[in-house]
Amino acid sequence: MKSTVPPIPLENLALALLPVLVVIIIVHRWGLGVWTPLYATARMLVQLVAVGYVLKYLFLTDSPWVVLATLTIMLVVASWISLRPVKHKSAKQYLWALLAIACGGGGVVFLMTQGVLELDKWYDPQRVIPLAGMSLTAAMNCVSLAAERFEAELGRDADHHEARRQAMHASLITVTNSLLAVGLVSLPGLMTGQILAGISPLIASRYQIMIMCMVFSAGGIAAAVYLWLVGDKSVES
Repeated sequence: MKSTVPPIPLENLALALLPVLVVIIIVHRWGLGVWTPLYATARMLVQLVAVGYVLKYLFLTDSPWVVLATLTIMLVVASWISLRPVKHKSAKQYLWALLAIACGGGGVVFLMTQGVLELDKWYDPQRVIPLAGMSLTAAMNCVSLAAERFEAELGRDADHHEARRQAMHASLITVTNSLLAVGLVSLPGLMTGQILAGISPLIASRYQIMIMCMVFSAGGIAAAVYLWLVGDKSVES
């Protein structure tokens, strides 16, 4: 196997947008509106191109403050996005989401980088930032699913304990499916990238086990913390 991954030509990369266009056309034909998928796709393109340039700088930095500032921005943005499906938002909910994602996503990635990988520098940007991105994303998605389901259950006059139970169950569906499918249905991105780069599949699998544990636990802890905070507050009110 080659030790480097060849770059994808831009004209080839453009082909990846064809199935995206198919989905957008289907959404439009079914009367769901095309603004959200168009905006999301355009934003994804801009963000990934921009982050490519930013990461080139970040990976060369030796400043813990730069890395800490980057992680803080990631946490704040993840907390904001997590409540996107919630119809009735409040400042307290944003605070609860931020605390939940910090506990789940931040706490777990700290354990993985300092305990599992035993990094010489806690702020090693080339490892901490990508892992934090995966952990915070998992926490963000689980909080988002939990928040939407909790609000929906309360809207159906469900008891808050039952609403919390249903919300926690819904929040874990995606990450649980990922655990069940990994290795049988899917080869995750990190493992695939390492194999393409020439790393032994046996070594890549160890890293992927760490990633899957991180994603599941970050999401589960974040959802639980959010539901504990918002659930108890809703009872008090």
